[in-house]
Amino acid sequence: MSDMTVANINQAIGGKLAVLLGGRSAERAISLKSGAAVMAAFERQGIRVEGIDVADADWMQRLNGEFRQVFIALHGPGGEDGTVQGALECMGIGYTGSGVMASALAMDKFRCKLLWLGLGLSTPRFAELTANSDWQGIIDDFGPVIVKPACEGSSIGMARAQSAAELAAAWQNAQAYGRVFAEQWISGSEYTVAILNGKALPAIKLETDAAFYDFNAKYISDETRYLCPCGLSAAEEQELSELALAAFTSLGCAGWGRVDVMRDAAGKFYLLEVNTVPGMTDHSLVPMAAKQAGLDFEHLVVEILAGSITADAN
Repeated sequence: MSDMTVANINQAIGGKLAVLLGGRSAERAISLKSGAAVMAAFERQGIRVEGIDVADADWMQRLNGEFRQVFIALHGPGGEDGTVQGALECMGIGYTGSGVMASALAMDKFRCKLLWLGLGLSTPRFAELTANSDWQGIIDDFGPVIVKPACEGSSIGMARAQSAAELAAAWQNAQAYGRVFAEQWISGSEYTVAILNGKALPAIKLETDAAFYDFNAKYISDETRYLCPCGLSAAEEQELSELALAAFTSLGCAGWGRVDVMRDAAGKFYLLEVNTVPGMTDHSLVPMAAKQAGLDFEHLVVEILAGSITADAN
């Protein structure tokens, strides 16, 4: 827990905090919700905020010279991939979350998996997909797979495939979002671990009746079940937390984020991805984990902001 008070924060930010939200990615609607929730939480604590939509042509002019610190509530390409972070660094403005390189790397799930493979961190087998891919060969080798755009979030463009025809169709749909890969399907339980200022928060187990934890299960359905405590033994949760922290730090990530993990029937954990700006809506997982750790939403956003201010001061 940070020992920064609201008065300290107001002094550090110079009177008003900018919250960046919206943008032009496929996750714009979620970002607007996250940004609105974050702004309301700051306002309830007496911290003045202004929301700035990075889809507006003048967003940098509005920031420059007016703000010392930014809370980034952007999801997806253009906001979570190092682009905005680089612009803020050029303007000398502090910001929450990971830096340019770590943000860019975490956004690219394919590159993350290559890095984890090199470091010996557990992740499902995978193969990049192109128009020339051997669809049947991949299915014969991997069995069922999940097809993912490398650089999108919120499960956008993802689909499960069990045959060569399904795999080709899934690639055709996903390639509208850029580079695509197939990941071996892991049958088992899905977990997510929130990271806050160098520490893992209590893990959450995700249960859905859908084929996988898709966009509808994440943001719309009230049938998705979130278990926190997650039901693992203390030793198992420690193993999961250590794997999540290793994945987070391997990319150079900082501040806060969330690591998604699968566990197979034999009990082995597999890294899926790192989110450097997770959702902060009423369906979001980081606030849920923080609550289990004794941190309500208002104090969570302050901890995220305080962590970035302290990091900038160092």
